[in-house]
Amino acid sequence: MNTPASPKIRDALTNGEYELRGQFMLGSNYTFLVDVHHEGETLKAVYKPSKGEQPLWDFPDNTLALREAAAYHLSEALGFHIVPVTVYREDGPHGPGSLQQYIEYDVEYHYFNFAPEDKQKLRPVVLFDLLANNADRKGSHVFFEDGTRHLYAIDHGICFHEEYKLRTVLWDFAGQRIPDELLAPLSSTGSWSALFEPYLSPREIRALVRRADEICKSRVFPHPLQGRRMYPYPPI
Repeated sequence: MNTPASPKIRDALTNGEYELRGQFMLGSNYTFLVDVHHEGETLKAVYKPSKGEQPLWDFPDNTLALREAAAYHLSEALGFHIVPVTVYREDGPHGPGSLQQYIEYDVEYHYFNFAPEDKQKLRPVVLFDLLANNADRKGSHVFFEDGTRHLYAIDHGICFHEEYKLRTVLWDFAGQRIPDELLAPLSSTGSWSALFEPYLSPREIRALVRRADEICKSRVFPHPLQGRRMYPYPPI
């Protein structure tokens, strides 16, 4: 199981000053690499301003950065620690947006060429995606940090819709029983309303808790539903 990040990282992202270093050109939304300066140290981070988001027909405008922050809080509430530290800042150089710890990793090593033993480590990510209702789990969105081999999952802007939206490439465990230790944190959903209120609508929070209840009842990783698109495009 992953270990939590140092509190210093969250403190730096929450309170540090940050400056633009460059723009990531892949992707439909504006995304920037920034340097965060705090207490004499510099930390790389990824800044996604809300006003740089392309409108989506099925998600409210200017909410994707908020969903990125909600994904981090869900990962922490579950004890999975798979989402890099993410905060929502109002004072970004291009306006409010999410600020996420930048992780160094091998971009050539992703889900589609993971070793079998690394694929077996993805159960927490699959359960996280079921709960978050992730509409875009691509193969390049899961990776291992250089050196530490800490498992991470990123890009959660189109998650938490109240309607069923799951699209993922991670169907390896379909039909298998969900390990009890992964389900144990779902007994604490009573505190989730206050936790997610800054980031999600009341209906989205109720839908999140409902998904947790349904997963606890089934205790099985689902199969792809027939008759609907269950895979993201492109898949990587």
